[in-house]
Amino acid sequence: MLKSLILMMSVVTLALLATGCAGPEKKLGRGMANLGEIVRWGECRRSVEQTAVFYSPEEGYTRGFISGLNRTLARTGLGVYEIVTFPIPSYEPVWTNYLAPNPVYPDSYRPNLAADQNFATDTSLGYSGGDVLPIVPGSRFHIYEQVH
Repeated sequence: MLKSLILMMSVVTLALLATGCAGPEKKLGRGMANLGEIVRWGECRRSVEQTAVFYSPEEGYTRGFISGLNRTLARTGLGVYEIVTFPIPSYEPVWTNYLAPNPVYPDSYRPNLAADQNFATDTSLGYSGGDVLPIVPGSRFHIYEQVH
């Protein structure tokens, strides 16, 4: 019994090592990003914005919010699914007819690098700008804003 268990564990370990880790790594990363949707609220903010633009502001705050809440919960559930099944093939995104493979943001907001010492471009000044708290709307702090 012990020998067969050791043999089975060896075969499983060899199979995991032989398949590589790019696929599971991508799937786990996508799942973790999707799981964070319940905190980030990108789907809800985008849905409210798009409904207000294409229909009316009143519908944006009602119908858009309900639709965004539905999409937020769906993306969070998809994140749980991808985290639980990350070692199991297929590693391609699922449910792409309803949700984009990666988390979305409203069109009025594009994420930037976090205001952090890791990404500071001008250490002689002591600060360089960036997103202080990207989850909170209006928290952008840009010193050297590029004008297009």
